[in-house]
Amino acid sequence: MIEAGHFAAFLALVFSGLQVGFGLRTDRERAGLFAKLAFVTMLFAFFTLIWAFARSDFSVELVFEHSHTLKPLGYKIAGTWGNHEGSMALWCVVGLGFGAAGAWLLKTGRPAFEARALGIQGLLSLASLAYLLLASSPFTRLDPAPLQGSGLNPLLQDPALAIHPPMLYLGYVGYSFVFALAAAGLIEGRIDRDWAKAARGWALAAFVPLTLGIALGSYWAYYELGWGGWWFWDPVENASLMPWLIGAALMHSVIVTEKRGSFAAWTALLAVLAFCFSMLGAFLVRSGVLTSVHAFAVDPLRGSVLLAGLVVLGGSALLLFAIRAPKLKPGPDYVAVSREGALMGNNLVLTVAAATVMLGTLFPLLAEALGETISVGEPYFHLTFTPIMALALVALPVVQAWAWGKADLSSLWKWAAGFAGLVAVFWLAGVGPLDIPLLAGVGLAIAVWLIFGAAQEIWRRAKTVERLPKMPMRVWGMTLAHAGLGLFVAGAVLETTARTQTTLALQEGQSQEVAGWTMTLDDVSSIEGPNWYADRATLTATRGGTKATLKPQKRYYPAARMPTTETAIHKTGTADLYVALGDGRRSREGETRWTFEVFLNPFIDFIYLGVALIALGAGLSMVGKRKRPKTTEAA
Repeated sequence: MIEAGHFAAFLALVFSGLQVGFGLRTDRERAGLFAKLAFVTMLFAFFTLIWAFARSDFSVELVFEHSHTLKPLGYKIAGTWGNHEGSMALWCVVGLGFGAAGAWLLKTGRPAFEARALGIQGLLSLASLAYLLLASSPFTRLDPAPLQGSGLNPLLQDPALAIHPPMLYLGYVGYSFVFALAAAGLIEGRIDRDWAKAARGWALAAFVPLTLGIALGSYWAYYELGWGGWWFWDPVENASLMPWLIGAALMHSVIVTEKRGSFAAWTALLAVLAFCFSMLGAFLVRSGVLTSVHAFAVDPLRGSVLLAGLVVLGGSALLLFAIRAPKLKPGPDYVAVSREGALMGNNLVLTVAAATVMLGTLFPLLAEALGETISVGEPYFHLTFTPIMALALVALPVVQAWAWGKADLSSLWKWAAGFAGLVAVFWLAGVGPLDIPLLAGVGLAIAVWLIFGAAQEIWRRAKTVERLPKMPMRVWGMTLAHAGLGLFVAGAVLETTARTQTTLALQEGQSQEVAGWTMTLDDVSSIEGPNWYADRATLTATRGGTKATLKPQKRYYPAARMPTTETAIHKTGTADLYVALGDGRRSREGETRWTFEVFLNPFIDFIYLGVALIALGAGLSMVGKRKRPKTTEAA
């Protein structure tokens, strides 16, 4: 099976080459045929890897290094992409899948444009396949085959981490197809309303899984690593945030191009940048230049190949834009005080925010290359990224009500007074019952402001209750996404500013107060799993009439020779009581005292519910794009 898969992967390489050739010769039919054949053959190759992992075929080096006979079947299968080589194979499958989907679904009435887009997508897939097969092959065999494997990284033995990479790749690689559309449009010198109509759905198809993938990675880090928070500005976290910010800007820019014919060059540039940032994310995670629990460390040679690919592909994309963008039709003029002007401001803010994150992520690496050691941490991002985004969020409910062409500013003072009143309310509550910092009051005011603005906008469009169910899907999608953004901000502000953290040291039978809860250590016992053993503490948490049992663990995986922290979380509806087990130390009297990190994280579920609403809203906008007639009011 594995040799058949290896052969199929080379067939996919050949078919991708033919896809490139026929695509760039504007043969739409043959380019589409070979795009589908390349996807089918690479999908088969990937399934042979899954088969090898499921069967614990240790004659395959990748299986030997990342699996074990005692692992549960689900994690054996997840081990296929829980490593560098397997994840790159999945990357190739997704890239070829977008090419096949484009061959099937892309129907613009412009066969030459479609053929070029398929050819460029094939070229990107060809480069990925060449790297996979020539520099990072997952099909390498061992002879003789070992009797046992080394095991998957224990941190990756988790449901969220099993789903997280495929979701991220759907987003990352999805932007490669949006770039292919932009490159084809640039070659023709035609980025217009018809182009935007075709590209908008693909941009949304990349944005939704990327959003969900980032959320899954964040939630995994929250409950698995025992650090207690939801975002740490880890460089690999930032690697996925940067294309998300550019993707959000692209999603808004393409609306203007579709609706008004403006922003042609800007929309094409954002498509190029989304692709470049996705490539940068792949390089950061797989090159070995970062030390992170999220990263796939590889040897310097393969990291150099990835860097060369990033420079060549990213540089070529930017060069194509620089050469062809001046030949694009500029579209109708617009004034700054209009819906178009507001969306241009939104694009600029998101682009600057992405550049800020990139600077904070890459500057330590550049300094290290020059022999300096510089750390850029959370304070940098709070001082730079947060104010930029806060200003944009304050403006959002105001400018989304502006008209196309030219906005009426007569009601601007009402908006300003409304926001000032909200800030005053939260400041007064902050020095009273809420007991929160002044900046947190501003953050909560922004959160309520966003939710109110989303509700006000859909009511402005509907005007009556009877018309609400008849609103286009795009409008409902925009409303849910902006309301989700407000919910996310509320959760982030409350969790960050009102979180409490306490370190406990308890013997069995002892109790201690933490944030209104009485924590009692009942016992600590030893347990075993299929491929691990652990110390498991049992704690009883009581507050008033509420009682909860928490069982955090400290696991050890013998095959990987690695410990992990398994936290225990009790959800109260308004907060998470979060406990991580530390080490046990024996006293002179012979008693063992165990340490615990205990957090009370208020309203943290608002963060993930808000992200889910953002993804749902973007998904509804995508559905509405296909099903609604042209005369429907657009978001």
